Amino acid sequence: MNNFHPRKSLGQHFLHQQSVIDRIIDAFSPGPLETVVEIGAGKGSLTFQIAPHVSILHVIELDHQLASYLKDKAAAYPSLVVHEANALSFDYCNLISTTEQRLRVIGNLPYNISTPLIFWLLNHSRCIEDLCLMLQKEVAQRMRASPGTKNYGRLSVMVQQQCEVHPVMLVAPGAFFPPPKVESAVILLKPYRDAPYALKDPARFSAIVRAAFSQRRKTLRNALRECMGEAQIQAAGIDPGLRPEQLSVADYVRLSGVAD
Repeated sequence: MNNFHPRKSLGQHFLHQQSVIDRIIDAFSPGPLETVVEIGAGKGSLTFQIAPHVSILHVIELDHQLASYLKDKAAAYPSLVVHEANALSFDYCNLISTTEQRLRVIGNLPYNISTPLIFWLLNHSRCIEDLCLMLQKEVAQRMRASPGTKNYGRLSVMVQQQCEVHPVMLVAPGAFFPPPKVESAVILLKPYRDAPYALKDPARFSAIVRAAFSQRRKTLRNALRECMGEAQIQAAGIDPGLRPEQLSVADYVRLSGVAD
């Protein structure tokens, strides 16, 4: 793969620093009975270290040249299954055959699609045990952010409603080729089996959170005007004069439970 040139259009930055790779593998700790999905395997810096230690390693790679390279290598790794596919439309739950099975997901996510990809993965959280993701540091900060902080927003609420969020490590640009212009972070998400913020209507919850943070400078009574009235906000025990970033995840769950 020495003649391969990273494609800017696909947000390709290949991890090559071995000390970082080792720390990620150690944090992820793949096991022999596990089914793992790797998103954006690239040249296989993580792939070839995970494959010998798991039952099945499904690799999702959009780039045709890289997918072909990985398929050529698969003969030496019996656990490796390569899917030349778009991670943003892939049906992850289709990789398991029973409701008792859970996938473990790992990946160096392309920065240009990391946020929509996280939302897509959350749609499959029922069949995912955990996710170990490398992404832009700013995105990781938003996923962990607390109410009232500048990073707190739609991504924070949607992720924290479904998952425990654990930071793993920061990664400098020099760990990649080509080096990105920003710092990266590895974060571990563990979808809840018994969610502390159970939803009656996930679609309504998502719509309310989206509406709130699309106009985060407005008060709730104005930001949520198309979703619910002031009396409904008050029925959830919430002041309509608050701004969206002042509400906790539990507050948004209560809002979504108020009848239309």
